[in-house]
Amino acid sequence: SPQAMVRMRRVWEQERFDVVHVHEPLAPVLSVFALLTAPCPTVATCHSAGERLGWYPVGKVIWGIAGERIDRRIAVSEAARRSAEPHVGSPIEVIPNGVDLPPVADPGSRSGNVVFIGRNEPRKGLPVLLRAWPRVHSTMGARLRLVGADPLSVRWLARRQGFSLEGVDLLGSLSEDDLTRELLDASLLAAPSLGGESFGMVLTRAFACATPVVASEIEGYTDVAGAETGILVPPGNADALAAALAELLRDEPRRRRLGTAAREAAKAYSWDTIAGRLIEIYDSLLEKRPLERAAA
Repeated sequence: SPQAMVRMRRVWEQERFDVVHVHEPLAPVLSVFALLTAPCPTVATCHSAGERLGWYPVGKVIWGIAGERIDRRIAVSEAARRSAEPHVGSPIEVIPNGVDLPPVADPGSRSGNVVFIGRNEPRKGLPVLLRAWPRVHSTMGARLRLVGADPLSVRWLARRQGFSLEGVDLLGSLSEDDLTRELLDASLLAAPSLGGESFGMVLTRAFACATPVVASEIEGYTDVAGAETGILVPPGNADALAAALAELLRDEPRRRRLGTAAREAAKAYSWDTIAGRLIEIYDSLLEKRPLERAAA
C-alpha cells in the first residue's frame, strides 16, 4: 500500500542499512519498491521455478528497471536460477535454503508414523498420498500425520473424492519446535508433490532430523534427495508411493541407514554454512563503498 511505501522510506532514513536483501525481487509491490529506493547495495534471492514463474514475465515488462538495481543475485536451486535469469539478469549464484540442525537426531527408535508437510493444494500431491494411504495403514498399522494443511479443507477433500481418513491425524499448523519434534519422532517423510518445486525444503528439513523420505522424482527434489536418503517415485503414482512407504517402514535397518545418511546430507544446508556464504556476499558489497557508522 502507499502507506507501506512511506514507512519503508522512513526505515531507510532511520536505520541506514549497509545492505538490503530482497526475496522474489519482481514481486509487487514492496520487493520492487525496496530495490528502487534502497540507499545501499542490494541482494536478491529468487525462489520460483518451472511453471511457477511468479511475477517474472509481467514484472520484467512493467518494472524491469528494478532488476538493474540488484548488485548480487541468488537463486535457491538450479531450477530457480534458470527461471530467473531471463528476467532478473545474471550472474546468479545458487545458494540453497538453510535449515536448523537439532543437536541430536537418532534415526532409530521412531514411532513408525509418516509425516506430510504442506498445504492442501493440487501441486503438493496430497490427494495422491490420501489415495495411497489406506494400503499403507492396513498393512503396516502406521499413522499419517498431516502438518500445514488446514484440517477442514482436508475433510472436504476426503468427502469430495471419497478418501478414508482412518489412520490420518490432522495437525494443521505447527510451531517450528513442534514440527521438529514431529520429524524427530516420525519414521518417514512423504513428499508427493506433482511439480513446480524449486527446492526441496521439506526434504532438507526432514534430513536435519535424520528422517528419510519417500518423495516424487521431480526437479527440485532430485537436486536434494537420492537413493542414499530415501526412495523417489513417479509423481502422481499412488501405487508406487504406497509400495515405497511400506517398503521402508518394513525394513528398519535400511531405514536407519537412510536416516543416518540424510542427517549427514543436511549439513550442506545447515545455516552455519548458508549464513556464512551470505555474510561473505554482504561483506563483498561493503568493500566497494565507504563504510559509514551511525552514532548510537
